[in-house]
Amino acid sequence: MKNTCFFFLVSCIFITMNAQNLTTYVNPFVGTKNMGHTFPGATAPFGMVQLSPETNQVPYAIDGKYNPETYRYCSGYQYNDKTIFGFSHTHFSGVGHSDLGDFLVMPTTGKLNLEPGEIGKPKSGYHSQFSKNTEKASPGFYEVFLDDYGVKAELTTSERVGFHRYTFPKSSESHVILDLMSNIYNYDSKNVWTFVRVEDNQTVVGYRETTGWARTKKVFFAMKFSKPFKKYGRKRYEKVEYNGFYRKFNENENFPEFAGRQIRAYFDFDTEKDEQILVKFALSNTSTNGALKNLENEIPHWNFDQVRKETKQKWEKELVKIQVETLNEKDKTTFYTALYHTMMSPILYEDVDGKYLGLDQNIHESKGFTNYSIFSLWDTYRALHPLFNFIQPKRNNDFVHSMMAHYDQSVHKALPIWSHYANENWCMIGYHSVSVIADAIVKGTTDIDVNRALTASKNSSNLKYYDGIEYYLKYGYVPEDKSGSSVSKTLEYAYDDWAIAQIAKKAGEKSSENEYLKRSENYVNVYNAKSGFMHPKLSDGTFKTEFDPMDTHGQGFIEGNAFNYGLYVPQNISHMIEMMGGKNKFSKHLDEIFTTEIADKYIEKNEDITRDGIIGNYVHGNEPGHHIPYLYNWTNDAWKTQERVRMIMRKMYTPDADGLCGNDDAGQMSAWYVFSALGFYPVLPGSDDYAIGSPLVKSAKINLENGKILNIKTENQSEENVYVKKVMLNGKVVKNNTLKHSELVKGGELVFVMGGRR
Repeated sequence: MKNTCFFFLVSCIFITMNAQNLTTYVNPFVGTKNMGHTFPGATAPFGMVQLSPETNQVPYAIDGKYNPETYRYCSGYQYNDKTIFGFSHTHFSGVGHSDLGDFLVMPTTGKLNLEPGEIGKPKSGYHSQFSKNTEKASPGFYEVFLDDYGVKAELTTSERVGFHRYTFPKSSESHVILDLMSNIYNYDSKNVWTFVRVEDNQTVVGYRETTGWARTKKVFFAMKFSKPFKKYGRKRYEKVEYNGFYRKFNENENFPEFAGRQIRAYFDFDTEKDEQILVKFALSNTSTNGALKNLENEIPHWNFDQVRKETKQKWEKELVKIQVETLNEKDKTTFYTALYHTMMSPILYEDVDGKYLGLDQNIHESKGFTNYSIFSLWDTYRALHPLFNFIQPKRNNDFVHSMMAHYDQSVHKALPIWSHYANENWCMIGYHSVSVIADAIVKGTTDIDVNRALTASKNSSNLKYYDGIEYYLKYGYVPEDKSGSSVSKTLEYAYDDWAIAQIAKKAGEKSSENEYLKRSENYVNVYNAKSGFMHPKLSDGTFKTEFDPMDTHGQGFIEGNAFNYGLYVPQNISHMIEMMGGKNKFSKHLDEIFTTEIADKYIEKNEDITRDGIIGNYVHGNEPGHHIPYLYNWTNDAWKTQERVRMIMRKMYTPDADGLCGNDDAGQMSAWYVFSALGFYPVLPGSDDYAIGSPLVKSAKINLENGKILNIKTENQSEENVYVKKVMLNGKVVKNNTLKHSELVKGGELVFVMGGRR
């Protein structure tokens, strides 16, 4: 009987998916105008492989100086470019800094050219021009026509395998180039070593090790062609001072193994008109055998269209978890594109047999969980992981276990800060794994041992040599003269302390709960009643005299200023408001943030902040202020939250190619939209509460993993009726502008009654 019920449930899901066809409402080209773009290529939900075009190859530095253009290409792609250099297999989804871009593959015809060439100089290298009207993308699929070679390129993927289909013209000089030098954020010393073996005339394996944002990143591959190549070779670009007795051989042509630091390889074919050559390219972080196993397990055949269909179905299965009706079709595309973006990372980071490379650079095997990587936690703890706890709780449980595995393998005995590919890159501030873990524990979505989680969290919070924690523990704040970005650090640490207190409460550790609740009050130590702002304080206990609350640099903040980042006390908003002068004064302060234009001089030095993401002095294009529109709920003017939230959704998100106002930051920007469009937002991750906003959808059906369904309905919804007159959950009126996660996941009906300005 159980199997019958399961079959019926699965059948119903797929019937619903087919009826909805929600992938048609996703635009993979949506990204940012000037900053790091999300990649438009093919990937499965949370897949290890992100197979996508590179539209330029930009050096990290020119004449020893940082090249600002690298920021625009942190995902390898810019929508307005008309040149493609090839298709690489690993990407970040708009995180504002970068790495990856591994294993670039490019089909060409004619005389072999292994130089990439320069953008804007057609035929200066192996890159190709293309017309935008031949470029197509949908979840799990990408297509483009390479004008210089008459080759149609199509891409799809499984979780661990990229699948290429190239349709060639008739030629006796058809090539597939494998560029093992190409990187994103490229510089001469980034490639540490490359090794390749040609196993037979269709199979190639190897690995590449790079050093960059991930200091020690090693990725293995297995590459298989649908047709035997007639010859192959490589060119090695670095100066070789010693080559041992390999000097006996001509390693450049048809020699079955090659190694070096800077290598490009090629594989030659004869092709007939419209002949298709397919390439399967599997990744592994453990070994070439692991890559081969991944390839044979996930795509054992050569049916490209079948894989494309299967990956589309995987996306439909994820997207159908939230089914919305909107005021117009554009809103529907914006919503499902945002939902799609929330599932680009974290990425699967283990082979089909559960083996993965750990932080200690040893091979481990996941037991009882699936291992993931790419945790951009300073961004994603705010809304992305809370969204996972709502619609992806089982997967978020895997994320929590992955963080704990990181802790177990850490020589610092610390939870991840910003981790990817078996590396900790220590980017940004705080130790926000504790927020993700606390949120999962409080909401009951993880089976992690609470006492073990508490130990890991406490150890992370007391790692004295990490980013000012020594001083935070000594002074109760981070002094600006001891560690920069001191106010931001103090506020984030205080919030993390509160999150640890929630874990301690669940563990029944009263002394630890009290200790960390006390630590969570440290925000008061950087509030200056005289200036009226959170204000950098020095180690002698005095506040910094030269202080501009509009500025970021040298003012105690990172990627924000005192106006916006200075309001980060989610664990005790009521006290913060009282401290800052009371509800009416605080409401006016929020108004000032939205209405005071920030001068160019305050943002021109910060790559992460541009005019596209700013309303007055409110910076939606960056994460520290994402909770700010909801803070009116704690004043006497909750209607302003509704007005501001609706305005932000309208102004900062569109279904167009420049539809994001800032880096998507691994899904955080999009998660804000998904929550806000549904009508509520997790201002305080680690609690059971959501703050009510202004829903943009007409209705939503949320298929929860526990089998329950939450139906969201709006009455009198329109462009003008942005104000919430009443909220009812299962017939009961909701008070205090707050919804409870524990009540929403029981399912039922959530009704928003909308109206005009009162």
